[in-house]
Amino acid sequence: MPSDHITQTELPADTAEAPRARQPHRPPSLPPVASLTSANVLTLAEAERVRLAADQAAPAAALQLLANDPAVTVRATVAMNHSAGSSLFSVVAGDPDERVRALLGRRLALLLPTLSADDRSQLRDHAVATLMTLVADQADRVRGAIADVVKDMPGAPHELILRLAQDLAITVAEPVIRLSPALTDQDLLNLVAAPAGPATVTAVARRPGIGSRIAQAIADGDNEEAITALLSNRSAAISETTLDRLIGRAAQHMDWHAPLVRRPRLSASAVTALADIVTGAVLGELAQRADLPTDIAASLARRLGAALAPVPTQASTLDAPTLDQALSQAHLLAKQGQLSEDSLIAAARRGEARLVTGMLATAAGVAVEVVDRAARLRSAKGLISLVWRAGFTMRAAGPLQPLLARLPPDQVITPGEHGEFPLSAEEMRWQVEFLMRMGNDTGAFP
Repeated sequence: MPSDHITQTELPADTAEAPRARQPHRPPSLPPVASLTSANVLTLAEAERVRLAADQAAPAAALQLLANDPAVTVRATVAMNHSAGSSLFSVVAGDPDERVRALLGRRLALLLPTLSADDRSQLRDHAVATLMTLVADQADRVRGAIADVVKDMPGAPHELILRLAQDLAITVAEPVIRLSPALTDQDLLNLVAAPAGPATVTAVARRPGIGSRIAQAIADGDNEEAITALLSNRSAAISETTLDRLIGRAAQHMDWHAPLVRRPRLSASAVTALADIVTGAVLGELAQRADLPTDIAASLARRLGAALAPVPTQASTLDAPTLDQALSQAHLLAKQGQLSEDSLIAAARRGEARLVTGMLATAAGVAVEVVDRAARLRSAKGLISLVWRAGFTMRAAGPLQPLLARLPPDQVITPGEHGEFPLSAEEMRWQVEFLMRMGNDTGAFP
C-alpha cells in the first residue's frame, strides 16, 4: 500500500534548478518534513502552514498543497518562496487573489537576471511564459508589479517589455516606456504612431535622450501635452527644423512658451521668432540667455524695460501711500501679529494695491520691488509663487491677480480641484528666484 508521506524524493527535477536561499531555522512547533503527510499538512494551524510555505526546504508536494490553501496568506507565502519550482508557476498564476498573482509576478521578474545561463534555460522559459501570462492579467496591480521590476532591467525579454509598453494603464506602461533599455527607436516610433492612448505619446516624449526622428514624430502630431513634455525634455534631440515648426505654432499654445525659451540651444532666428510671441516673465527669461546675439539682447532689454515701466494702478490716487509707506504699514501689522491671509484678502478687496504689495513682500520675505516687478510684468504665476512663499493659500492669490497685475477674469489662474496651488513647488520656487534675479542683473534690466 503506497504511503502518503511527503518525501524529498517527490521533488520534481525543475526545483533543483531554482535558486535556494540558506535554509531558515524551523520553529519547534512545525513537524519535521519527514513526518509530514498530505493529511496532516492540511490539519496544521494557519500560522504553521505559513511557516511551512516559507520554508526553503519544503518539498514540492507540500508546496503544491499549500498553493491551493484556503488562506490567502499561505498562498501568498508560497508565491514568495524561491524554492517553489516551475511546476507551481501556473498554479499560483491562476490564484483568485490579485495580490498573490502580483507577488509571483514580482518574484519571477526578479528571478530573470539569474536565469540567463544555458543550464537554467528551461526554468527561464517557464518563468518568461508565466510572466507573459501575467502581463495579460486583468488586474493593474499584477502588471504594475512586473513593470516596476523590469522597467530598467538590461536584457529583459523584448516581447515582455513591448507588451508592458503597450499597456492601456499608463501607470503600468510609462515607467517601461521612459526607462527600458530594451526598447529600440523603431519601438518608440511605433508607440507614437499607434499609441494605446494619448498618455503613451507623452511618456515617449519624456524618455531621456530620444532621437530627432522620434522628436519629429511627436511634433508632427496634435498631442499638445506630449509636445509640451517633449520641449521640456532637455535631453531630447530636437532638430532646428522641428523646433522652428513648433515655434511657428506656439502663438496658440501658451504652455509651450517657457519650455521653448528654456531649450539648451536656440538659433538666432528661433530667438527672434520667440521674442515676438512670449511676454512677461518668459520674455525676461529669454532676455537673460547667455547665447543671445548682441543686437537681439539689446532689443529684448529695451522691450523688457518698457514692460517694467511704472503705470497707473487702482491705488494711484492722491491719498494713496507710497510703496515705502505701505511697506512700513505692513511691517507694523506683522509686528502686531495682524499680517494674516485674511487681512491680505481684505486689503485686496478694498483695492489697496500698494498696501497689498507691502504686505505680500513682508510675508514672503522679499523686497517690495520683487512683488512690484511681478505686478508690472502681469505675471500671474509670479504672484501665485509669492503667495506660496508667504505661506498663504491659493485663496489669497485669487484677488491679488486682477488687483496687482490687472488681469481680466479669463486670464486669472484658479486653484486646483481641491484648492491646491496649480503650479509645482519647483516651478514656484523658480518663479520667485527669477523675479529676485531680475533686480540683481543691472546689465539687462533697468
